[in-house]
Amino acid sequence: MSSSVQLFRDQNYHELKGQCIQQGQLFEDPEFPASDGSLFYQSAPPRKVEWKRPKDLCEDPHLFVNGISSHDLHQGTLGNCWFVAACSCLALRKRLWQQVIPDFKEQEWDPKSPEKYAGIFRFRFWCFGEWTEVVIDDLLPTMDGKLIYCHSNVKNEFWSALLEKAYAKLAGSYEALDGGSAADAIVDFTGAVAESIDLVQGKYGEMISEQMKLFEDLMKVHRRGGLISCSIAVSSGRASEVETDMGLVIGHAYSVTAVRKLRLGERLVFFFKAEKLFMIRLRNPWGKREWNGPWSDTSEEWKKVSDSERKSLGLTLENDGEFWMTFEDWCKNFTDVDICRIVNTSYFSIHKTWEKKMMNGAWTKDSEPLLNRSGGCFDNRETFLQNPQYIFDVKKSEDKVLVSLQQEDRRKYKKEGAGDSPPIGFEIFKVEDNRSYRLHKLTVQERVATSQYINTRTVFLKRILQQGRYVLIPTTFHPGITTKFILRLFTDVPSKLRELKEDKPKMTCWSLLCGYPRRVVQIKIHSAEGLQKQDRSGGADPYVLIKCENQNVRSPVQHDTTSPVFNAQAIFYKKNIDSPIMIQVWNSNILCDQFLGQAVLAASPSDPREQQTLQLRGRGGLEADEVPGHITIKVFSSDDLAEL
Repeated sequence: MSSSVQLFRDQNYHELKGQCIQQGQLFEDPEFPASDGSLFYQSAPPRKVEWKRPKDLCEDPHLFVNGISSHDLHQGTLGNCWFVAACSCLALRKRLWQQVIPDFKEQEWDPKSPEKYAGIFRFRFWCFGEWTEVVIDDLLPTMDGKLIYCHSNVKNEFWSALLEKAYAKLAGSYEALDGGSAADAIVDFTGAVAESIDLVQGKYGEMISEQMKLFEDLMKVHRRGGLISCSIAVSSGRASEVETDMGLVIGHAYSVTAVRKLRLGERLVFFFKAEKLFMIRLRNPWGKREWNGPWSDTSEEWKKVSDSERKSLGLTLENDGEFWMTFEDWCKNFTDVDICRIVNTSYFSIHKTWEKKMMNGAWTKDSEPLLNRSGGCFDNRETFLQNPQYIFDVKKSEDKVLVSLQQEDRRKYKKEGAGDSPPIGFEIFKVEDNRSYRLHKLTVQERVATSQYINTRTVFLKRILQQGRYVLIPTTFHPGITTKFILRLFTDVPSKLRELKEDKPKMTCWSLLCGYPRRVVQIKIHSAEGLQKQDRSGGADPYVLIKCENQNVRSPVQHDTTSPVFNAQAIFYKKNIDSPIMIQVWNSNILCDQFLGQAVLAASPSDPREQQTLQLRGRGGLEADEVPGHITIKVFSSDDLAEL
């Protein structure tokens, strides 16, 4: 077995199966017994549930009958249509379901070798950053000789019922699966990065431009192996499981099985008054009850489409719960969509490859502010920086960054009445280019991104960030809440994501010999203006160099301007409090950069902290001759090294 797969409850499938075959017994799982405790944590069954093995329910049981398909599934009595929708999505991707159902041929019933059957199966789930193998027996809950939960529409096919049992074991009970999120299940099946979009809040039903952006995004996600599900939220005017006038079921998870852009021939352009149709195909996990609006299975629209065009769409006309809609109708009728991206990190791929970094962390409580790591969201100004802090670099002039923050799955705590996820989110700040210690006060840093705060398991954000160094602060909404999380960051080039743990430079033996810092200085160079013209067109290519003791920080070059906006930040820990801070402006040249002027600062704690504009001078100290140009800066300094 691969060392990267963890064993749930330390149960080894091959060892247990070997023992059962040797003893001539069928496996009975002591960790998830066939009892009411595995079914419920608070309610009781309306009638007695009998646990039966597949061989007691039919003559010729199989994991799969004629392969795996998104049409195999029916929900049963549990309110877990989201799980069935996730399974429907999973069934569309062979590479993904073979990860969840490992060695499926070895696990399949073999009528020719009945002695190999031991009533034991195994499934793998991506749990909190690690693949985890869950072993189960095949005793399934039934009433009147029928499976009461997830089952196939073929009586002797059992992959979905067994997968559901393994997932229930992971969650603590079948009842813990009642009311969940398709996105969470898909993440657990695949390790995908989940994003939830509110179609109403984003005005996708009204704004065609946003609609088109979303359509292109969904088409790309689907084409690259991602999984998508959608639903209509329950609200005061809309009860759960009630059908709308258009045949859609409220509070019910649908899986998206295709996203297509249809180019219409001349004949069809005339009918539909459009050259292209933007279409989406969905499946209802109940396997029946479909959309009855435009492009529904018996609608007028399909009568205008030829057989060959129907074939290219893969149109089905049975009432199997699968149906097509225009993307516009979809945006207007559904309220929520869960997008699960399979982010490509393989170097051997024709598609864009991402660099991935993953960190495991936790929000923990401590009465000592410097040790506390549960400070709550940005609104809690006094404690906000008392959270875990992660630093990363954007090396290109700009880079698209994907961030996924996922908290611990709390379903297993439902028995103790603590199964709800607290609202979580995160903030991203552009910080000093040379920062390597924790932030203690927000002064010159720029707040560049805020995720939504929501009580779901995962929060996702996509942003384009400019070159520089950033600190990402994951938080719970309220301070003092403790739980674990994983943070995943995807960038185009390596980001060097790492946690900031130290508050200030460490005192070491070298400090006694070489000196220990006595003052911290933070500086932001906002802009310069009126610089000397350097080329025939009257422009320049300036950059700024900030020097202190033996360190220097250089900004990116600003092209063809004599009034550059630098927004460069630096932080220095000075051993000698009299060491000046030198800010030099240079012009970038192919052969040799030219010095344009400098400003020299003492940077003492008593200096003003407001923005100030300084005259540039030539080389030398404060008395050097003035040269063309001014520079606008902000400086903070303190003799408390853990203040800034």
